[in-house]
Amino acid sequence: MKIKQFLAAFFVIFTINQSFSQEKKFKIHTVAFYNFENLFDTINDPITYDEEYTPSNGWTHGNYKKKLENLSRVIIELGTDENPTNSPVVIGACEIENRRVLEDLVKMPKIVDKGYKIVHFDSPDKRGIDVALLYQEKYFTPTSYINVPLYIYENGEKNNKKEKEEITEDTDDNVEVDSKTKRIYTRDQLLVTGYLEGEEINFIVNHWPSRSGGEKKSSPNREAAGALNRKIIDSLYKINPNAKIITMGDLNDDPTNKSVKKGIKAIGKKEDLKAFDMYNPMEKMHKQGIGTLGYRDSWNIFDQMIVSEPLVRKDYTTWTYWKAQVFKKPYLIQNEGRWKGYPKRNSNGVPGFSDHLPVYLYLIKQVN
Repeated sequence: MKIKQFLAAFFVIFTINQSFSQEKKFKIHTVAFYNFENLFDTINDPITYDEEYTPSNGWTHGNYKKKLENLSRVIIELGTDENPTNSPVVIGACEIENRRVLEDLVKMPKIVDKGYKIVHFDSPDKRGIDVALLYQEKYFTPTSYINVPLYIYENGEKNNKKEKEEITEDTDDNVEVDSKTKRIYTRDQLLVTGYLEGEEINFIVNHWPSRSGGEKKSSPNREAAGALNRKIIDSLYKINPNAKIITMGDLNDDPTNKSVKKGIKAIGKKEDLKAFDMYNPMEKMHKQGIGTLGYRDSWNIFDQMIVSEPLVRKDYTTWTYWKAQVFKKPYLIQNEGRWKGYPKRNSNGVPGFSDHLPVYLYLIKQVN
């Protein structure tokens, strides 16, 4: 063997042996977000617009139970490609009618043994849909939670020009304006602080105003939501400069939109992060064409999980962000009809899974 070949072979063997001698073991937890797409019970609430989801309009108890079964199937499988022994320890969720539907969901056979608990507040949204947090009590212990209202108002300007190819979402989440105050009613932002196996982490759950009326026209509403989200983040950083924060939700905007880039001040590259920054792993996915919902033959990634800079530091003695993904299994995709190729949504009174795909990330911690 020539001397160069010998040295090359020796170097490879030494490197491999060294890597095995330094092998590390990690504990892993999954955190997820899922838009449940109109998780309504069958009871008509007289103060909200929920008539579509009542027996008189085809939303039967059987349909409701099937919807719960579908969602529980997704929950139990989320993140199991890298974390096969456990479903998410924390799940942010939106498009929930009330606490009752969540209580029914966590009792479903597939997930009842996980012992999910609920943090939920009623939002002022006129359809009655809210955000919430589910958590496994044996891993996460909340210490405080609060719903932070978003105050936005109609500016009174009218635009009669037809907007050029406005990007909207095919949604029944229309803007509702109070006729007297001109306030636009939308979802609160839910802040939950607690301990994940002894380490403090803050979760913010969002469902920002929709693109009803067009992307450009409705953008100021989401920009306001982004600014409020950043205000919450800054308040957490003020209390603790090393705060570990995960803000997640259906933002109704992509990672490159103004509400996210300038509102939250989210950054798409780890190497660009500085103290008090927020890292958005979904920005790279967006540029790669990965999405969570489809519209007009294109994909958007409205469902995002954004983490604070202290979570991205490579200090594996504490909970550290590893990677984020979109959960896209074949059974979640419609294989025929108008929505072929898109997430399998509720359609014609038949319960699907959701018109959004769930997203999730992994937190890891060295155990030896």
